[in-house]
Amino acid sequence: MTLPWSTAWRIARRDLSARFRGLRLLLACLFLGVGALAAIGTLTGAIERELKGRGQSILGGDVQIEVWQRLASAEERQAFAALGKLSGGVRLQAMATHGALASPVELKAVDAAWPLVGRLALDDGRQVGAPAQGQAWLSPDAAARLGVKRGDSFAIGGQPLTVSGIIASEPDRLSEGFALGPPVIVAESFPASAGLTQPGAMFRARYRVLLPPGGEPVAAIDALKARYPAAGFSYRQRDKAAPGAERFVTRMGEFLVLVGLAALVIAGIGIGGGVSSYLEARRGSIATFKVLGATSGDIARIYLLQIASAAALGAGLGLVAGVMVTPLFAMALGQLLPVAPGLVLDWAALAQASAYGLLVALVFAAPPLLAARRFPAMALFRARVSPLGGAAREALVPVGLGVVAIAALAMATAAQPMVSALFLAGAAALLGLLGALGWSIRWAAQRAPRPRSPLLRLALANLHRPSVQTGALVTALGFGLSAFVLLAAVQSSLDANIAARVPQKAPDYFVLDVPKDRAEAFKQSVAAAEPGARMRLVPAMRGAILAYGPEQTMTRVADLKVIPDEAWALRGERGLTYSEDLPEGNSITAGKWWPRGYAGEPLVSIDERLATSLDLKLGDMVTIGLLGVERTARIASLRRIDWDTMGFNYVLVYSPNAISDAPHNMAATINLRAGSDKTGLLQTLIRQFPSSSVIEVGGVLKQARELLGQVSTAILAAASVAVLAGIAVLLGAIAAARASRLYDNVILRVLGASRRQLLLLQLAEYGLLALLLAGVSLALGSGLAWLVVVQLFEFEWLPAWGTVLAVLGAGLAMVIAFALAGSVPLLRAKPAQALREL
Repeated sequence: MTLPWSTAWRIARRDLSARFRGLRLLLACLFLGVGALAAIGTLTGAIERELKGRGQSILGGDVQIEVWQRLASAEERQAFAALGKLSGGVRLQAMATHGALASPVELKAVDAAWPLVGRLALDDGRQVGAPAQGQAWLSPDAAARLGVKRGDSFAIGGQPLTVSGIIASEPDRLSEGFALGPPVIVAESFPASAGLTQPGAMFRARYRVLLPPGGEPVAAIDALKARYPAAGFSYRQRDKAAPGAERFVTRMGEFLVLVGLAALVIAGIGIGGGVSSYLEARRGSIATFKVLGATSGDIARIYLLQIASAAALGAGLGLVAGVMVTPLFAMALGQLLPVAPGLVLDWAALAQASAYGLLVALVFAAPPLLAARRFPAMALFRARVSPLGGAAREALVPVGLGVVAIAALAMATAAQPMVSALFLAGAAALLGLLGALGWSIRWAAQRAPRPRSPLLRLALANLHRPSVQTGALVTALGFGLSAFVLLAAVQSSLDANIAARVPQKAPDYFVLDVPKDRAEAFKQSVAAAEPGARMRLVPAMRGAILAYGPEQTMTRVADLKVIPDEAWALRGERGLTYSEDLPEGNSITAGKWWPRGYAGEPLVSIDERLATSLDLKLGDMVTIGLLGVERTARIASLRRIDWDTMGFNYVLVYSPNAISDAPHNMAATINLRAGSDKTGLLQTLIRQFPSSSVIEVGGVLKQARELLGQVSTAILAAASVAVLAGIAVLLGAIAAARASRLYDNVILRVLGASRRQLLLLQLAEYGLLALLLAGVSLALGSGLAWLVVVQLFEFEWLPAWGTVLAVLGAGLAMVIAFALAGSVPLLRAKPAQALREL
C-alpha cells in the first residue's frame, strides 16, 4: 500500500535537517539563480511601468512634434494648438562663456506655457516655469564649468544672460535625449536675438501638446501626418515618451535575463550534483525503508518532499533577495532612468523567476531521484562496489517535460525570441559537448598506456573506474572555468576598446554652425591660430527619409508598422551632406562616384549596411524631407564607412546639385599637432564665430569612456552571478566526488597508503582533469566572449590574452585548492569506523 502524502511528509520532515545539511548546494544554487532573475525582472518591470505611467510628465505633454532647422509656420502652429494646450521652443548646441571659461551647452528655449506638466524645481526650493527675458536657469554642471552662481552674468552667442537659478530637477529631462553639454534654459525669444536660428543653423523646433481629457495621442498624430505628409515632422506620444530609454531597458533586460538563465543552467548542474550527493548519503536509509516494506513510490514521495522543501526555501530566499536589492538599483539609476523608490513587487516577474528556478531544479534533480527509487534494497547496499545505473530512460519523461516547459516559458516572455532560442540551443549544445567530453575522457583514460608511477596509474584509473564522477566533474568544471574565461575576455576586450581605440582616431574639436559665407574666414582663423592644424569642413543639414525603393514601387516610411533596429536611419531626421569627392574614410563597394562639376540627375551615395537592411540596389530611389520640401535622388553608389574615425560620417551623401541650394551652414573637424595649446584656438573661435558651437572632443570622449565603463561594469556585475554559481557548482562537484572517495581511501589506507600519498593522488587526478579541461574551457569561453563583444556590442575583438590566461590559471588553482581542501576530512577518517559505516 502506498504511503499517504501526509505520512510521507512526516517521515521526510523528521529526516530533514533543520539546517538542510546535505542540501545546501541546492539552496545556494537556487538562491543565486532565482535571486538574479527576480531582481532583473522586478527592476526592468518597474522602469517600464514608470516610463508608461509617467509618460505625460516625462514627455511634457501628450504629443510632441519636432522638426529640424526651421520653426513651425503660423498655420502649422494653429493646427497644433487646435489639438489642445500648446507649448513650443527650440533646442540647439551653443557655447557659453564667462570670462576666460567656456563650455558647450544644450540651449533649451521655452515659451511662457512651459512646462505643460509639472514644474521646474530650483536648488533654493522654488517651483518655476520659463525664465524671464535675459535670464537663465543653469544645471549644476553648467554652473560649475562656467564658474558662476546665482546672480552672475555669462554670455551665449555674444548675448549676456543672468543666472537666475540652479536647476534641481527638470520635469521633462529624460525625454530630451543625449546632448553634448549640460542644459541651460532660456526664454523662447533668446536664440533668435543671439542669431542662433539663422537659416541653415542646426537647431530643433519642438512643440508639445496637452490634449483635452479623453484625447487620444495616436489619433492626433495620425491627423497631423495626414495633413503634413512632407513637412519633416517627427512625433512622440506619452506612452512612448523616451523610446531610446525604453529600447535600452528592454534590450538590457533581455540580456540580463539571459545572464540569469545562464546562472540557473550552471546552478542546475550543481543542483544535480547536490541531489546526487544527498541521496548517496541517504543510501542506507533508503535501503532500510525498502527492507521495511516501502515501495519505490514511497521512496520517491519522501525524498521528493525533502528536495521540494529545500528548492522552495532556496527559491523563496532568492525572491526576497531580488526584491530587497531593487531599491539599491533604483538609487543608482535614479538620475538616468525613472525607478519608483522603495520596495517594488512585480508579481509576474517573481512568478517567472520562481517558475524558471523550480523547472531547472526538476530537470537536474529528477535523474538522481529516480535512480534512488528504482533499485532493490540489496542493490543499494552494494552500491559502493556495484554502482547503480540505468536510470536515464526513466528520467526522459520528467526531464523532457521540464526542458520543454523552460523553452516555452523563455520563448513566451522574450522580447527577442530568436536570441532566446539561440541561447537555449547553445546551452543544450554546451551541455551535450561537455557530456561527450566527459565520456571521451573516460574512454581515453581506460585505453591509455599505464604509467610506471603507481600514483599516476591510480589517478588515471580514477578517471574511468566504476562509480567515478568524471562526467559530472567535467561538466561542472567546464562550465565554471569557461565562465571565468568569458568574463576575463569580455572585460579586457571592452577595456581595450575604451582605452586604446577611440582616442587615437578622434579629432580635437567639432565645430557646428559655421556660416557658409564665412567658410574661408574660418579656415584662415584656424590656420592663423594653429599653423599645421588639419581641418575638414563639410556642408551640414538635417532631413528625414520619407520613401525608398524602386522608382515605381517606393515604400513610404510612414506606412511601416515596425522599423527594424538595423534600419535606424529611418527613425526621425538624420545628418545630410553633399560632396564633389568621396568623403575621407569611405570606400566605394558598388557603383561609382559622380564626376566633379556634375549637373545631371540628382544622385545619392548610401551606406552599404543601410542598403542591405532596406534591400536597396543601385538605381533605386530615396526621397527625403528637407526643410519641409520633398527631394528625390537616385542611388549611384554604396559606401563602406569607417565609423571608428569619430569624424563626419554620413549615411546619405548627395551630389552637390541635389541639395546644395537649401539653406545650410558648415560643420568642421580640427586635428591639432601634438603638444599644441588648445586654449588659444578655442578663444579665437568663440570670439570670431560667436554663433558657432565649438565642442572639445576630449570632454565627449570622457563621457563615452564613462558610459562604456558603466556598460563594462554592468556586464561584470551581471556575469558575477554566473561566476558565483559556477564556483558553487565547483564546490558541489568536488564535494560529491569526495563522498565517493571515502571507500577508496579507506581501502588504500588498509593496504598501507600514507596520507601524503593519498593527497598526492588527489592532486594528480584533479591536475590531469584540470589540464585536459583548460584548453576546452579556453576555447569555449573565448568563443562565447567573441559573440558578446563582436556580435552583441559590435566592438572589436581585443582581449588581453595574458589576463585571460592568468584568470584561467587562477581558476585551475582554485579547483585544485578546493579538491585538496575537500580531501582533508577523508585523510582524517579512521578505517575501522569508516568500514563499519559503509
